[in-house]
Amino acid sequence: MTELHKNLIDGEWVGSDGIENINPSNIKEVVGVYARATAEETTQAIAAAKAAFPAWSRSGILERHAILSKASQEILARKAELGELLSREEGKTLPEGIGEVTRAAQIFDFFAGETLRLNGEILPSARPGLTVEITREPVGVIGIITPWNFPIAIPSWKIAPALAYGNTVVIKPADLVPGSTWAIVNILQRAGLPKGVLNLVMGKGSVVGQTLLDSPDVNAVSFTGSVGTGKRVAEASIKVGRKFQLEMGGKNPTIVLDDADLKVAVESVAQSAFFSTGQRCTASSRVIVTEGIHDKFVEALAARTAGLRVGDALDKETEIGPVVDPNQLKQDTDYIEIGKSEGAKIAAGGERVTKGNEGYFLQPTLFTEATNSMRIAREEIFGPVAAVIRVKDYEEALATANDTEFGLSAGIVTTSLKYATHFKRNSEAGMVMVNVPTAGVDFHVPFGGRKGSSYGSREQGTYAKEFFTIVKTAYTAAG
Repeated sequence: MTELHKNLIDGEWVGSDGIENINPSNIKEVVGVYARATAEETTQAIAAAKAAFPAWSRSGILERHAILSKASQEILARKAELGELLSREEGKTLPEGIGEVTRAAQIFDFFAGETLRLNGEILPSARPGLTVEITREPVGVIGIITPWNFPIAIPSWKIAPALAYGNTVVIKPADLVPGSTWAIVNILQRAGLPKGVLNLVMGKGSVVGQTLLDSPDVNAVSFTGSVGTGKRVAEASIKVGRKFQLEMGGKNPTIVLDDADLKVAVESVAQSAFFSTGQRCTASSRVIVTEGIHDKFVEALAARTAGLRVGDALDKETEIGPVVDPNQLKQDTDYIEIGKSEGAKIAAGGERVTKGNEGYFLQPTLFTEATNSMRIAREEIFGPVAAVIRVKDYEEALATANDTEFGLSAGIVTTSLKYATHFKRNSEAGMVMVNVPTAGVDFHVPFGGRKGSSYGSREQGTYAKEFFTIVKTAYTAAG
C-alpha cells in the first residue's frame, strides 16, 4: 500500500484522505499519495503559525542561519533524487529537474546569508536632540500559494525569505505537484524549525486557498499563478487590509533583428519557447522578426523545432517532456486550432505524440504568418506553442513587443549595441534579455514584471525584504 504523505500542522504530520499524484510521462504510474487538507485543518495551520510568530520573529539570527543553511546542504546533496521526483510529477526533463533543485539549494543558501545581513539606518532628526532609527521587522503570518510549473524553485524563493526575515508560513502548493513541496517542507522541519513556524496544507484551491484568503490572521499572501486567481487574491486581501504579492501571466516577446547571429537567434528562441514544454511564465511565445532575416530565420527555427525530441521526462534523449496534465493539454491543442482558424500557418509540430508510455506528449508548435492581434499572440497559452510575427524594422518590432497587457520578460537578438541599449531602456517588461533566452534568471537578483504580469514588490535577492518585512521608524530623545 502506498504511503500517505501528510500535511504538516503545528509540527505534526496529520491527514487521512489522500489523492494520487500521477506521472504525466506515464499516467499509469503513481508518484505518491498526498493528503488533502480540510478547511478546518487549514484554519488550525493558520492558528499554529500565528502562535509561533512572537518567538520566531525574535529568534536569534544564528538559529535562522543554521536552519536555512542545513536545509540548503541537504537539498543539494539530494539533488539527483529530488530532481527525479520533480521530473516525475511535473514532466520537466531530468536535467531541468536537477537544475531546479540546485537552484532551490542556492536560494536557501542565499537567504541563510541574508539572516546575517539584516540592517537598518540611524539618522539625525531634523529636530535638535533627536535620533531616528529605521529598522525592518517581520510581517507576521505569510500565506504562500504556488503553481505547478516550478514545484521546488518557487516554493523555495517564497519560503526562504519569509523564514529568514522572521515570519511564519502556511504554504499551499499546487494540487498537481504536492510532492516537491512536501519534500522541501520535510527537509526544513528536520533542519530544526520550531513547531508552527512552517505549515504545509495540500489540497484544493477552493478549500485550502480560499480558507487562507478568508482568514484575517494571515497578514500577507504571496501568490504565483493565473491572472484570474491573482485577481481573487487581490480582492480578498484588500477586504482584510493585508499585504499581497502577485506573479501572474506573460506573453513575452523576443525580437530578432536583421543583424542577429542566426544560430544565436534560433537557439535563444527555441529554448525560450519550447524548453520546459513552454510551461514557464517567462517563456517567449511571440517571436517578432524583421523582414531581412525573417525567411531564413523561420526556416532554421522550423527545422530546430521539428528536430526537438519529445518523450519521457526521465529518458536521457528527451529534450521536451510531457504537458503537465490533460486539462493543460486540451488548452494547448485548443489554441493550436484557434491559431489555424485565425489564419496563422503551422511551420512545425502541432500534433500529439504517441510514445511507449501513455503520457501527455505534444509536438512543439511553431506558427508563422501571425499578427499581434490574433488570440495566439494576445493570450497566454502556457504550452510549447510560439507564433512568428513579421515586422518592417526595429521601431515596429519595439511597438509590437510592447503591445500587450503583460510585461514580465522580453528579449532581443541583435549585434547592434545601439538597438540593444535602446531596447533595454524602452522595453515595457520587468526583465530584459539581450542575446539570451527570456526564460532563465538568477537566484540572487530581483524577479518580477510590469502591467498585468505582476503586482507588488519584487521577489528574490535582497529585494525580497520589501515584501517580507515592514519598515519601522523610531525617535529617541538624547539624554
